[in-house]
Amino acid sequence: MTGDGERMLGGLLDATQLSAMEDLPGLVAAYGRLAGFSQTMIYVADLQQQLLLPLAGQRDVYGERLEAIRIDATMAGRAFRDVEIVEARHVLDPAAPESVPASPAGEGPQRLWVPLLSGTERVGVLGVSVQRGSEAAALLAWLASLVSLLLISKRPYSDSYARLVRARPMTLSAEVLWNLLPPGAFADDRVVVSAALEPAYEVGGDAYDYAIDGDTLHVSIFDAMGHDTAAGLTATIAIGSARTSRRQGTNLPATSEAIDAAIAEQVTGRFATGVLADLDLRTGRLAWVNRGHHPPLVIRGGRQVATLTSVPDPPMGLGLDLSTGLLHYQLEPADRLLFYTDGIIEAQSPDGEPFGLERFIDFIIRREADGMSAPETLRRLIQAILAHQRGRLQDDATVLTAEWRTQRQQPLILERSRPTAPHEATQ
Repeated sequence: MTGDGERMLGGLLDATQLSAMEDLPGLVAAYGRLAGFSQTMIYVADLQQQLLLPLAGQRDVYGERLEAIRIDATMAGRAFRDVEIVEARHVLDPAAPESVPASPAGEGPQRLWVPLLSGTERVGVLGVSVQRGSEAAALLAWLASLVSLLLISKRPYSDSYARLVRARPMTLSAEVLWNLLPPGAFADDRVVVSAALEPAYEVGGDAYDYAIDGDTLHVSIFDAMGHDTAAGLTATIAIGSARTSRRQGTNLPATSEAIDAAIAEQVTGRFATGVLADLDLRTGRLAWVNRGHHPPLVIRGGRQVATLTSVPDPPMGLGLDLSTGLLHYQLEPADRLLFYTDGIIEAQSPDGEPFGLERFIDFIIRREADGMSAPETLRRLIQAILAHQRGRLQDDATVLTAEWRTQRQQPLILERSRPTAPHEATQ
């Protein structure tokens, strides 16, 4: 690393130790200039991942406030969607549509859009200008990584960030659940997890959870009865009880029984369906309990190979005994598990046509065949389901995927060796 790079990254890290979210754009701009970066702009994705929104206080070279950028069909959005560096056509045109003919490359500043990642969670994009051919471009990956970490570290206690990424007010149950859910994406060298939940602002009783514990991936998905605050409370109790039990080393059947008892005790007349699963990341051995829920699916080599059917045990909250209990399945490397709620397959168009299980599976398989990342696949799936219902869901729709990769494969990472040229950034 050059001296300029050390001063930029080290100085930015030190300066942000005692700073708030609102300070980040100015600090990134100031320390970025030490390494030759100019016109830095930080955008973050909204909850529904439809827009890129500028952090407060940023302005363009004309002194105008920055505007939101659509994720679909723009150059900055392309960097977010495809997780790659994209070279813009014009320094001052962050929202340039992909369909505009490319202009010849010159000798002047190069405008780049870089995805901001926390692992595989796509946080937003960083826009920078740098002199073409400059050595500073080699530092761009490190700057983007540091900015991502700073955003992630500061957003839990930033109300300005929470307001920014919301298009409208949240219901009480949504406010509670969003603060309980883990990030929508995670990856290491053994597994890739992605999840999506809609409607973002009016979540009723859907919820998902996952965690890594040594060589085990814990996954759970819940669908609580109803679409009101009590449904959100039921889902919250299910997540809390599941986490408490698993952190005490309780097995899956006993964990589901603990959830059953907790819901019955705290919320009268309510219940939740769900699947609780453990994946051994060394062997690919899957264990799960199905409490009245849709069975998980297995996608292998571009086709569905298994529906993990069983006689489901009763939903949790009714106080009924288990009959089936623990189930097992052996995954192969690169298998993808799908967990989902009924809002995915039962979503109906205005004329009553359901989205359906077959269309859901086909959508996932086609995107996988296209080489699309799991987070982008789920983003587009939710958009397709919303379009099927003309923009408004009748029920919560949640989906979680987990791909077992084995330890010999590499996690999904950002290839930052070179930017995508303008003429390459078209679909």
